[in-house]
Amino acid sequence: MKEKRNPAWAGYDYGLLIPAMCLLFLGLLMVYSASSPLADHRMGDSYYYLKKQALFSLLGIGLMLSATRIPCTFYFRIAYPLLGLSMLLLIMLFIPGIGAKIGGAHRWIRVGWLTLQPSELAKFSLVVYMAYSMAKKGNQMASFSQGLLPHLLVAGGFMGLIVLQPDLGTAVIIACWLLVLLFVGGVKITHLLVIFLALAPGVIWMILRADYRLKRWLAFINPWEDPKGIGFQIINSFLAFGAGGPFGVGLGNGKQKLFYLPEPHTDFVFAIAAEELGLVGAAAIIVLFGILIARGIKVALNARDLYSTYLAFGLTSLIGLQVVVNLCVVTGLLPTKGLTLPFISYGGSSLVMNLLCVGVLLNISARK
Repeated sequence: MKEKRNPAWAGYDYGLLIPAMCLLFLGLLMVYSASSPLADHRMGDSYYYLKKQALFSLLGIGLMLSATRIPCTFYFRIAYPLLGLSMLLLIMLFIPGIGAKIGGAHRWIRVGWLTLQPSELAKFSLVVYMAYSMAKKGNQMASFSQGLLPHLLVAGGFMGLIVLQPDLGTAVIIACWLLVLLFVGGVKITHLLVIFLALAPGVIWMILRADYRLKRWLAFINPWEDPKGIGFQIINSFLAFGAGGPFGVGLGNGKQKLFYLPEPHTDFVFAIAAEELGLVGAAAIIVLFGILIARGIKVALNARDLYSTYLAFGLTSLIGLQVVVNLCVVTGLLPTKGLTLPFISYGGSSLVMNLLCVGVLLNISARK
């Protein structure tokens, strides 16, 4: 008698799942390697950041598995409540006693010993809303009043609250992602150019009025002018890449994490990976991200309806844009923005939401 095939995971895109799991595993390794000296110094426990990241990994995997079973049509039914919840959480950041102020920024809500970042949920909420709204409007997307203005107002409200945290980097990422998604949705390119030109002076003004943002730009232009000041972080990132060579110095043997590269387990974890795993390891990480993004785009192209296509493309492009920006920052191709590398950097909220995105993509892939 022929054995029946178990349909539990039939139809899911393993070309999407496997790279995501490989990146998650590499991320746990790099978080421990990059953070152990810092965790031992600060907390007296070299496993401190690893344990928190592992906990969030389990939570994220649970959400991912749940999302594979939830029809993606469920999300557009809760699009507006999800937007409202995200907006409420962003507002709560500024309420004393609720929002945690770390490094001068109100970006986290503290729940016991955990800190949650509402902007990560806000990004997911915007993807769900945009996919639902763009699919519903259809050919009306070419109209300024129907296709561009409503989406710009909704996203603009979220970006405004994120800028007030302050977190200009995340707001800029959302703005760039929004322009890409609107272009794919059918908004006229002339309308998008007008919006871009209108927003550019505001961004420049916010950079010039904040001393730390201006210093980041000066460090980007010429970090060697002040190697012990504004250029210290990016120069140490360069040194990490240079020390790695073809095959790296060995996992755990990196030197830049020894209090040279600030916060090596977050924004600049890829530099530590390049130092310890070398060009081969860094290239492997980039290839895994490339496969993940390519499979995500394929899922979008093969989706069974327009809403699913926009949802899959929105999730994939958001992850891909963050990857590109982070890699450009650590290699000195963009100014420092404080943006984590998906699946690799330390950060629970980001990791959980990225795994949720993978679960939604897997569900869409099974409904071709």
